[in-house]
Amino acid sequence: MIVAGFGYRGTTTPEALAEALRLAAGARRVDAIATPADKAATPAFRSFVETLSLPLCRVPARALQEVETLTQSMTSRAARGTGSVAEASALASLAPGARLLGPRVISTDRSATCALAEGDPL
Repeated sequence: MIVAGFGYRGTTTPEALAEALRLAAGARRVDAIATPADKAATPAFRSFVETLSLPLCRVPARALQEVETLTQSMTSRAARGTGSVAEASALASLAPGARLLGPRVISTDRSATCALAEGDPL
């Protein structure tokens, strides 16, 4: 199973989220989407997810802090306790042993990040 994890600013748009997904996924088929639980209801993210018809995993804040990420953003570390919200969201939504398919990518406008992880479902 491949999960696309997202981190994003409050100013992001559905288009920026879609661009981040395109950049991260390339030709890969994504099976689910993940983001922090408290951000999953934002209008831009909801609008974006509705266009995909994929399951959404709402990751608890604590779970984000328990995952080791490739990227180490000081901004993400200070705000969320993780080096990358996108990477941590993807990994935390899968069973232990999941692996990142690469570091997070950033949308052109820098408002959204996406990372893919592969593993067994929870």
